[in-house]
Amino acid sequence: MKKIAFSFLPFLLLGSLLPATGWLNHFDQFISGNIYDGPYVLYKNGKVYAEYIVEEDQSKRVKVDSVALSEKASISLEVATDDPAKTFVVRLKSKLKDEESEFSKIKKTLVLSDIEGNFGPFRKLLQANGVIDKAFNWTFGDGHLVLIGDFFDRGDQVTEVLWLIYSLEEKARAAGGYVHFVLGNHELMNMSGDLRYVRPKYIGDAALLNENYVMLYGENSELGRWLRTKNIIEKVGNTLFLHGGFSGAMNRLDMSINRINELSRPYYSDSTNNYPDASTELIFGSEGPFWYRGYYMGNTPNTSLQIDSTLFKYGVRHIATGHTIVADTVSSWYNGRLFDTDVHHAAGQSEALLIEDDKFYRINIFGERIQIF
Repeated sequence: MKKIAFSFLPFLLLGSLLPATGWLNHFDQFISGNIYDGPYVLYKNGKVYAEYIVEEDQSKRVKVDSVALSEKASISLEVATDDPAKTFVVRLKSKLKDEESEFSKIKKTLVLSDIEGNFGPFRKLLQANGVIDKAFNWTFGDGHLVLIGDFFDRGDQVTEVLWLIYSLEEKARAAGGYVHFVLGNHELMNMSGDLRYVRPKYIGDAALLNENYVMLYGENSELGRWLRTKNIIEKVGNTLFLHGGFSGAMNRLDMSINRINELSRPYYSDSTNNYPDASTELIFGSEGPFWYRGYYMGNTPNTSLQIDSTLFKYGVRHIATGHTIVADTVSSWYNGRLFDTDVHHAAGQSEALLIEDDKFYRINIFGERIQIF
């Protein structure tokens, strides 16, 4: 990797500036050694700041640069991977907008969930199954990659995982494909200040950056703004995707997919739990799409009818969730009407779901396909 073109500063307070011709404008002069964490891209006082923590000689240093907001398009960011010798480059999006809720005429879809900051299994699944190449370029053509929440917490490469998703979105669209990032409960927990599962690494990193951890994903951060454009439920082809599940109470709410997303989006970072109406309170509660586990726990004979009601209501044939580990593999339930994609990625039991030509396959980090329905 390249040597840094100037000396490290032991600590940089908010507002500390490097020259306007710093490494954000001259990416080839940027970084050496280990990127320990980052970048965190923050908007302050009409400027765009990129903040890194780098590790050299067994010590951690903060590296910050900024450019005027008008120069945002010139920024290139280097992001670490699970291989110390490899990084990938991210260009900031010129514009962020709320995601659509429904997508039709899909030829192939690869689905996974609950990566929880484990970059290695995530990379291996995508590379082994033709979604990206070794240089982190999109190779899935017009296919759709659907990520069903919980990419935060528990692992030590959350930042890297998020930037990979972010970077793949534009690459996929350029090839006629699409990346869907449907939020799970851990995304909401991090945005709203519920930090019970955040790794100590990230609390320490926020302190070193002299930032409030929640603000790293707040409305004045690039990743925070990006997360706020995401949905909590999407219809992609003939499948409904959401993190936890769709309870009987949600069926009775009788609300369109788009309306559910519109109603939810303003409250992603809410920490008060004082919602304006019963519908919003239901969505964010234990019977809502983020937290519901009723498909797999305490099942009753009514669960099958409940699933049928959801399928009929939204005009789909299948539901896919994460959130609840019930097997070491991706699993099929209720005669293929329901799929659970939550597996033990960190323990080496990494799988995803591939939907192609109306066939369903378990796929793994070796590129193996096992038809399941």
